[in-house]
Amino acid sequence: MSKAKAVLVLASASPRRLELLRQVGIEPDLVDPADIDETPGRDETPRRLALRLAREKVAAVAVRHPGAFVLGGDTIVTVGRRILNKPEDETQARAMLDLLSGRAHKVLTALAVAAPDGRISERLVETRVRFKRLSQAETDAFIAAGDWNDAAGGYKIHRMAGAFVTELQGSYTAVVGLPLYEAVSLLTGLGWRA
Repeated sequence: MSKAKAVLVLASASPRRLELLRQVGIEPDLVDPADIDETPGRDETPRRLALRLAREKVAAVAVRHPGAFVLGGDTIVTVGRRILNKPEDETQARAMLDLLSGRAHKVLTALAVAAPDGRISERLVETRVRFKRLSQAETDAFIAAGDWNDAAGGYKIHRMAGAFVTELQGSYTAVVGLPLYEAVSLLTGLGWRA
């Protein structure tokens, strides 16, 4: 008698995370985004913040789906200790792009997976990305295209901003939103099977 396939819940509203999972043949049974306070704690480093948010998202969703595997994550873009969240408007997006122009920054993507038995595994993936120096025309075109919307750091590497990247050290899929190697490793390490 074969064991029933365990339910997999994606604790994220990100269409990019869902698409990345599908690229490697993983189709979550449910998508149930967590709604948690993402305000950084006083003196909380970007690395600790990313891990805490991933863990809290998974814990919040796991309570709603007992007996399921729950996968969640959080992506933070940093320049030093400065966190570049999702810009709220074009002015913020332009300021972020100006800050990233011609320099390197880090993208921290934390993952957490909860198993049906309550165990939680987590991992942090750090990727270094360098942008070329952007001209005013490039910045204007980027802002006008709206690719900054709903993106940590004000850009989506798999879209227009991909043409700005001169160097990437780490995981490309982590910058998109989900480091696939680590996601599959965490899931299988906790006993999930497709």
